Amino acid sequence: SSGINAEWPLRPGFAKENTESCATQCAKTIYSICDADVSIQGTVGKATSYTDQVGMFYNYGCATAGNTNVKFDEVKADDSAILEGLGIGFYRFCCCRYP
Repeated sequence: SSGINAEWPLRPGFAKENTESCATQCAKTIYSICDADVSIQGTVGKATSYTDQVGMFYNYGCATAGNTNVKFDEVKADDSAILEGLGIGFYRFCCCRYP
């Protein structure tokens, strides 16, 4: 990322399609620059210190589709996998920004 742009300070995250790169997905929006393709999972509970691990993430990078497992695709995954916690627990997101 190139830092904060005063006109666009917040960076949107979009659900990641499992067969497409985030560079391609971001290019289809007004936030056409890809900063990351991440899968992320948070832990249950409240952190009690700044050294507590509160989640995990993996950055696939922007250039490739990365892991194409449909279970990582929030849009294509079954509702039960997401809403009832029957999936893998990690979903992928494209982190895009305005140029």
